[in-house]
Amino acid sequence: MVEEIKLSERLLRVASYLPEGAFFADIGSDHAYLPCFVCQNDANARAIAGEVNVGPLSSAKETITKYQLNNKVEARLGDGLAILQQNEVKQVVIAGMGGSLIRSILENGKDKLQRVELIIAQPNVDEKNVRKWFMDNDFEIQDETILEENGHVYEIIVGKRTSNSYRLTKKEQFFGPVLLTKKLRLFYNKWESERDKLNRVINQMKSAKIQDQLKIGQFQEQLDWIEEVLEDGDNN
Repeated sequence: MVEEIKLSERLLRVASYLPEGAFFADIGSDHAYLPCFVCQNDANARAIAGEVNVGPLSSAKETITKYQLNNKVEARLGDGLAILQQNEVKQVVIAGMGGSLIRSILENGKDKLQRVELIIAQPNVDEKNVRKWFMDNDFEIQDETILEENGHVYEIIVGKRTSNSYRLTKKEQFFGPVLLTKKLRLFYNKWESERDKLNRVINQMKSAKIQDQLKIGQFQEQLDWIEEVLEDGDNN
């Protein structure tokens, strides 16, 4: 009997956003645990696990074989969305890398996204880059969540294709439009910590002999936003 795949809480949350019967690509799949988990628990799901390096690709293939999923999960070597054929998948998962890299992968592979209905992104940092890309490319943020794992705070951003005009303010791009409404305790904890870091950065920049006033102004604006959000949290 084939054993059940165990996923981390972070990847379980990512997987939970995929619909039943999904046909999806997991970009930067590493050991292919996520696509194998989904396909093991959904008889109608299929997946493509993409890896840019040969080592992780070999690990992905081993996992697929171990769990007897060769007929449902395919591992491919390639850079980002270049592993896909035109109009091949309906969902894309990109988890565990920086927001600017996720944005680059989506931008560079836009021609492969024409039939994609759902993108689930889990950036480790720079979440606003992902939100801005969604906004600029007709993907409405359907849901967001925040969780802590092994001492690191992660955000998951789910974009669904829309034909409507979809705009986000800079503040919404920065914090997340859905997270701003959910008012989760972890969200406020994160921004308390970020406020302290940003205060230190601004003070260091202000004490420099040559000051970048433009950058200081941008950071000060972000700090003002954080103070507003935290004050809102204190009032709830």
